[in-house]
Amino acid sequence: MTTPAGVTERLTSLVAALRAHGVRIGTGETVDAAEAVAALGLADRERLREGLAATLLHGTAQRTVFDPVFDLYFPRGVGAPERASADREELRDRLAAALAADDRTLMGRLAMEAVDGFGGYGSSPASDGWSSYQALDRLRPQTLLARVRDDVRARGGSQGFTDRLLEDEIRRRIEAFRALVAVEARRRVAERRDRDEIARRAVAPTADRVDFLFAGKAQLAELRRAVQPLARKLATRLAARRRRASRGSIDLRRTLRGSLSTGGVPMRPVLRRRRPARPELVLLCDVSGSVSGFSDFTMLLVQALHDQFSKVRVFAFVNRVDEVTALLSHGTADAEGLGARIRAEATLTGWHGSSDYGMALGEFAERYGAAVGPRTTVFVLGDARTNMADPNLPALRRIAAAARRVYWLNPEGTASWGTGDSAAPEYAGLVEMHECRNTRQLSGLVARLLPV
Repeated sequence: MTTPAGVTERLTSLVAALRAHGVRIGTGETVDAAEAVAALGLADRERLREGLAATLLHGTAQRTVFDPVFDLYFPRGVGAPERASADREELRDRLAAALAADDRTLMGRLAMEAVDGFGGYGSSPASDGWSSYQALDRLRPQTLLARVRDDVRARGGSQGFTDRLLEDEIRRRIEAFRALVAVEARRRVAERRDRDEIARRAVAPTADRVDFLFAGKAQLAELRRAVQPLARKLATRLAARRRRASRGSIDLRRTLRGSLSTGGVPMRPVLRRRRPARPELVLLCDVSGSVSGFSDFTMLLVQALHDQFSKVRVFAFVNRVDEVTALLSHGTADAEGLGARIRAEATLTGWHGSSDYGMALGEFAERYGAAVGPRTTVFVLGDARTNMADPNLPALRRIAAAARRVYWLNPEGTASWGTGDSAAPEYAGLVEMHECRNTRQLSGLVARLLPV
């Protein structure tokens, strides 16, 4: 078959946009996708969508990124002849029939015609822009409900539906059509402006790239579901590091002594035998405000990795510190309600409810200083925003002096450190602070920073 002009460019741009969102796509997969386009053609858009998804993606979780990007680069009408704009009443008649039949393919074509005929605005011959609101306002699909309901009944397609259920089903179909119009309008804006930029900015990122501070309820639930698979992957990497570290470094004295039998040539280097013990880990977590999503996820991840440590103790704070290790005991942690349970059962606030790092660090050093020893690695989780209170640097200095290492994971971007009430630069002068805005960064840091 003859490939329509521009399809190759669309495919390579689609691949580039998916890569920008963290989807790993190699050259071989891109070649497979090109062969899929040649084999499937452009006539059946949904079949093409599934073919490209099968060749480019590695899991169903990536569909949330793939589908809107595909809509931008392979919209309805690519490779098809131009259509004349339909009359409003004729289009409403065809839409009513499509809604009654629940014909998604026809609704997709009608969405394209609706935007083409009624969504353009501007004074130039080719519209300056496209508006889904304008197209829907002129087409008014919500007013077709009674007409579609009567049509469905006349066709005998309402068996099993009460009047209320039938109307709810028709409303769902109308909302699906409205969503198709919105996608088509966005695609046309992208075509006229910068499609690559729209794909980069307007498409929601995958869950592992969502900032903890801006994650919604649904995204946090998806992150909680990802804890166990991520923990298994990290445990494998940590075990491999521990095996490599157990070999030890060269024992120079024993190597030279052994080389006497080979004329002074060290043919067989002797390694020091290491017996690395599993490290002790202490988490000190700010669970206030938007930071709580980050802390909750990290606590769940560490709980899932508990076998990698000889001892794990977890402390939560807002402006007072309390130990919450028992709430994360293996096999009993409630992923959905962990944060609420901690805030309900632990003593985390004093006379005010705002976070106070200085007070919390001071109380930890006084009450729980014995939890930190020369084998302990401490992770402090929080944005280091003190609400203009004393940051209490001496308390953090005491903790750092007692611990093997102290790392501070900050869910804010480095550009925000030191702005407003942030004491991040002061704390970073005492301990190693890392930006940790999403699960991708967190998993990399945990694998790199945890001792062996």
